Order: sequence, then structure tokens, then C-alpha cells
Amino acid sequence: MSHTLTAEELYAEIKRMPIAERIRFFSLLADSAFREDDFTHEQIFGETYQEPFSAPEAAEYLEISLPTLRRYVQSGKLVPSCIVGRNQMFSAQTLRTFKRNRGN
Repeated sequence: MSHTLTAEELYAEIKRMPIAERIRFFSLLADSAFREDDFTHEQIFGETYQEPFSAPEAAEYLEISLPTLRRYVQSGKLVPSCIVGRNQMFSAQTLRTFKRNRGN
């Protein structure tokens, strides 16, 4: 049966470590603690979407609401690559560029 250290026991063990080992320990801890684990939508999904994007897919990719996407289109800030019937379709390149320029 293994024993799990309490915070106080761990602290006491760290205090008993030689200085060089403490420095190494805290360096490893800091390196692990500040590693990027909170990935963006683009980092996760990247190129997995099939082109062209529908309006709801484009809104999800841009991390905005559908009404906001519609406002961007209406104001000319975002241009659909094509219109199929009543559906506006967006190219991945257009969305990537738009997202990058918005700072998301």
C-alpha cells in the first residue's frame, strides 16, 4: 500500500533536499506548470474541417455567435466564398486570415 504525502510532509521533504536538488526540483515544477495545455480551437482542429464551411461552422471556427458572423458579412468585414441557395459558404483560408487579423 502506497502512502500519499500531505502538503506538509512534502514541504518537509523539500526542506531536507540539498540546495542544488531543490533548484532542480523547482525548475522542473515551473517548466511543467507553465507548459501550454490550453490549446486554441485552431490548434486542436487545424486542417480537419472540410471546405467550404457553412455559416454555423464558420461561426464555431471563429468562436463567435452566428448573429455576429452575419453582422460581419453584412458590413463587408467577412465575405463568403460562394452562396449555395440561401446558404453562405466560407473558405478555410478566408476564415484563418480573418481570425488571425482579429487576434483570436
